[in-house]
Amino acid sequence: MNRIFVAFCLVLALSSCTSKFQKILKNKDVDYKVKMAESYFLQKKYSNAQQLFESVIPFVKGTPRYEELYLKFANSYYFDKDYENAENLFKTFVEYFPNSPRTEEVDYLRAYTYFKRSPKAELDQTTTNRTIQLMQQFIDGHPTSTRVKDATEVIDASRAKLELKDYKTATLYSDLALYRAAAISYGLLSDGYPDSKNADQYKLLTLKAYYQFAENSFVDKQKERFDKVVAEYNDFVDRYSDSPLMAEAQKIKKQTDNFLNLIK
Repeated sequence: MNRIFVAFCLVLALSSCTSKFQKILKNKDVDYKVKMAESYFLQKKYSNAQQLFESVIPFVKGTPRYEELYLKFANSYYFDKDYENAENLFKTFVEYFPNSPRTEEVDYLRAYTYFKRSPKAELDQTTTNRTIQLMQQFIDGHPTSTRVKDATEVIDASRAKLELKDYKTATLYSDLALYRAAAISYGLLSDGYPDSKNADQYKLLTLKAYYQFAENSFVDKQKERFDKVVAEYNDFVDRYSDSPLMAEAQKIKKQTDNFLNLIK
């Protein structure tokens, strides 16, 4: 019985709140609705704030408070984690108010909405690439901003995710014994991320995959493919002569030389 009573009271309270908000939404007093929109915004009741801001925006257009209210409207979506709508409103804000002192902030937040929508590495990385593009535009457009450091860190994190995705793809090819595809993918990783802390590892994996590809080839194709292994080994030595992985690379080279001696 107590549970039923509590549930009834809760439904009654929610109904009362909904009824109160609907009265505010239907109110014709713009100033009052602006006041209530800002109140809901401060209370983090963003859904209510959004509806009220949207209803008053047409009536404040062209007035001194238009810019401020439009930004709060955009931020209400951002803080509500509706990043797609927030991005669209941030973009429109810059179009409407190109000379606003808040443009720098909005440009950064717009780029950041893409970063917040960036999925895990296994999935499509369109939003991650867009994050890098917009954050670089922000840095170029606001080189003296205090947010440049943050923007650079976001770019680095985004590139790390792209690197991880490429690594997972190459590793999948290797696990499926698609050694040529793995070798090409690891090679692209090595070339595409030359400053990565794992660059020498990617090059070694390229070398290994080409070796496995040659080893599992028809005899009439082996010499050509083992020659490719030797070329990759030489490239590894040129790039990473002081790598701790050198001993492993030398082991593959020795095995390759043994194969080449056998098939001469």
